[in-house]
Amino acid sequence: MMQDDLQAIENKLTAARTKLILDKPFLGALVLRLPLQAADPSWCVTTGTDARKFYYNPDFIDSLKPAETQFILAHEALHCALSHFARREHRVKHRWDLACDYAINPILIEEGLTPPPGILNLKQYQGMTAEEIYPLIADNDMSETLDQHLYDKEDEFAEGGQESADNPLDHDQQGNKPPDEKAGQEQSGGGSNGEQEKDPSGSGQQEFDENAGGSEAPPPPLDQDEAEELSIQWQQRLAGAAQQAQQAGKLSGVMKRLVDQLLQPSLPWRMLLARYMTAQARDDYSYTRPSSRRGDPAIFPTLKSAEINVLVALDVSGSVSDKELNECLSEINAIKGQMRARITLIACDADIIEGFPQVFEPWEEVTLPDTVLGGGTTDFRPVFSWVAQQDNQPNTVVYFTDAMGQFPQEPNYPVVWLIKGKGKVPWGQRVQLN
Repeated sequence: MMQDDLQAIENKLTAARTKLILDKPFLGALVLRLPLQAADPSWCVTTGTDARKFYYNPDFIDSLKPAETQFILAHEALHCALSHFARREHRVKHRWDLACDYAINPILIEEGLTPPPGILNLKQYQGMTAEEIYPLIADNDMSETLDQHLYDKEDEFAEGGQESADNPLDHDQQGNKPPDEKAGQEQSGGGSNGEQEKDPSGSGQQEFDENAGGSEAPPPPLDQDEAEELSIQWQQRLAGAAQQAQQAGKLSGVMKRLVDQLLQPSLPWRMLLARYMTAQARDDYSYTRPSSRRGDPAIFPTLKSAEINVLVALDVSGSVSDKELNECLSEINAIKGQMRARITLIACDADIIEGFPQVFEPWEEVTLPDTVLGGGTTDFRPVFSWVAQQDNQPNTVVYFTDAMGQFPQEPNYPVVWLIKGKGKVPWGQRVQLN
């Protein structure tokens, strides 16, 4: 592409960025944090980011409409603002990349941006985080993201137990491959002579080689320290962009919910469950006058605890594995060890399973039988109908399920739903498991 054409492409990106700043200042402020960098088409097919720059294939940008260009700019900026580069942890890279795009694209569409052809978007993932979407993606899903996530290294081991091309054992401390493996690297962006340029600045970016006939080589993946540092920076940028947009009266409800979710503390489901259960504990102080025979007229408060009744319901329709059910019960046992809780355990699919309910006193461990029959459809009504027939209602109900079933009317006692997957609940307290 000629120099004039490249300048026209850069002007197109600059105009799209300016449009975002004026119309959607929150997204515009984030996009401004990513310098534009034309990339070699041999390794950058569309666009990508390493959480430092916005890399683009000029031919791809040239093919986009102006509105689609705004979408792709905002898409890369949100990858950074949501710290997707620091949240992968143990997850498989390909599935994590898909989950991140499935999480971002519905947000931008709801915000009113126009997506380019080929993006990943499924309505059932709307409102879910990448962590919630990840376990719902099949291992053999061969879908591809439109952009490239350059901040992440490939999985250490590819399918079949073979080491992948980006196995860290095959690199030196600077992330470069040994000399005998540098040949044939043109496709991965190493330049026409297959050699990677050293970066004298130490910034982690590859030096541009004018004789290589292309843009700079692909940036190396982030290491853990870099990812943590950039995550803090992007969180600060996110908060600042939200504050500026709100002061200008242009922070949409979609983005406000996103920012609130990201900036509020994220608590594991075990901690949330413990919080809801212990809130029901009947611990109080007693100011009963002591016996006069003790000889001390002063009245000191003493802590009195009363036993509480907790009903634990397990969805055994087949959508929840035995391992997950036992993990839930293990957590219930850990929590009830800190309080006097009498547990009533019920397994249910379309109806209450034979052999249930089972009652466990505060000193007994809650366990499941070796075999629990189930696997039918899911109906939550039998459990709550059973409760309605009892003389005393529970202090709280904990229901472990995927939420894909028939709900009854809301009862007059607290219910905590431990949800696996994307299911929604019409009432009660929803706690996301995955």
